[in-house]
Amino acid sequence: MPGITREEVAHLARLSRLELSEKELDHFATQLDDIVGAVARVGEVAAEDVPPTSHPLPLTNVMRADEVRPSLTPEQALAAAPAVEEQRFRVPQILGED
Repeated sequence: MPGITREEVAHLARLSRLELSEKELDHFATQLDDIVGAVARVGEVAAEDVPPTSHPLPLTNVMRADEVRPSLTPEQALAAAPAVEEQRFRVPQILGED
């Protein structure tokens, strides 16, 4: 596989509007070539008999029983609020919408 050239790095830098020195072009070309090579090696490791997965272990949801428990009344919850409107916390408008 051909490596990443400094001309390709220069082209990507122009597209990204980055100013790179000659030394940086050489440095990043080497680094990007190493990265592309590492990704290619990972692709070679996957065997065809191994199905693709998003997680190596099966995932299961752990749920607790939904039980009614004592909680604050609306009045208690709003007692220390700096501003209340219609039994709700009143907060400053942030989106500029009505």
